[in-house]
Amino acid sequence: MTELLPVNFWIIYLIGINLAASGAAFIDKLHAKTSARRIPERTLLLLGALGGALGEWIVMLIIRHKTRRRKFMLGLPLFVILHIVLLRIFFC
Repeated sequence: MTELLPVNFWIIYLIGINLAASGAAFIDKLHAKTSARRIPERTLLLLGALGGALGEWIVMLIIRHKTRRRKFMLGLPLFVILHIVLLRIFFC
């Protein structure tokens, strides 16, 4: 399949979006503890959908944040599976 952008771009993108999603989950957890303004759930899910699902999911499990929310505990793993399938289609 013809590549639209070089593989290096996608590697850097995935690292960056996973760091952003993980950081957002961590910041939201800190804000939840201090009653500060929270990061909207749709923003956290959007970061996961854009490629940061794996990092965000791992961080949420480690810090026990939103682990009771079905949309996160089902949605993020489904995004991970979707991302793996897409990577496989476009790069293998």
